[in-house]
Amino acid sequence: MHTDDLNHLIKVFTHPQEILGKDKYFNSAVLVPLIEMNNEFHLLFETRSGNIRQGGEVSFPGGEFDSKYDKNLISTAIRETCEELGLDASHIEVIGKMGTLVAPMGVTVDPFVGIIKIKSIEDLKIDKNEVERVFTLPVNYFIKNKVKEYFVKLEVHPNHINEKGEKEVLLPVEKLGLPIKYSNPWKNGRHRVLVYETSEEVIWGITAEIVYEFCRILTGRNY
Repeated sequence: MHTDDLNHLIKVFTHPQEILGKDKYFNSAVLVPLIEMNNEFHLLFETRSGNIRQGGEVSFPGGEFDSKYDKNLISTAIRETCEELGLDASHIEVIGKMGTLVAPMGVTVDPFVGIIKIKSIEDLKIDKNEVERVFTLPVNYFIKNKVKEYFVKLEVHPNHINEKGEKEVLLPVEKLGLPIKYSNPWKNGRHRVLVYETSEEVIWGITAEIVYEFCRILTGRNY
C-alpha cells in the first residue's frame, strides 16, 4: 500500500462497519410489532411451538437472514412476520430500526419497529408449525414495571469432550506457542439476563433485552 492511497483510505473508513466480522455470526432480524388497541399501542408477542428450536419460549416474529429471499434485514423481518402471523406485507408499516443486538452465543439480532394494521389479533392466521399462540401487552406495562435483572457466568473453553467421548482441541495453545494458561477454560465475565414476569408469559433473554431497549429509546431513560 502506497502513501498516494490516502484518499482511498479516507473514503473507506469514513463510513465504517457497524459490527466487525458480522458475517461470522448467525444474523437475524425481528419485527417489534405494535398494534393499536383501545386507543393505546400494544406489543405483540409469540409463544414458539414446542417442536421447534427454543420451543415454548416467547419471542418476536423474525428469523435468520437468507440471501436467497432477502435483500436486507428489513426484508427478513417482514418475510418472517408474514409467514408466522399469516399476514400480507401491506399490513406492516415499518417505522425504523432500533439497532443491532449482539448476543454472547454468536448471534446478532436487528430489531425493526413496525405497526401491524389489523383490527384484532383474531385476524391473524398464525402458522401453528412455528407459533403456538400470540398475545399482546400494552407498551405502558413495560414502561411502568421494572424489569428483573439476573446474571449467568460465561467461560471460554479451548477444548471439550465431543459426542464420541473424545477430547477435541479447538484452540491448539501449545502448538501455537500461546501462554499456557489459555489451555484451560478461562472466565469471560458475567452476562446479564433480563426477565419480565407478566400475566401472560415470562418474557426473558433476547426478547426482554429488545423490549427493555425499546422502552429506553422511546422514553430516553433507563429502567
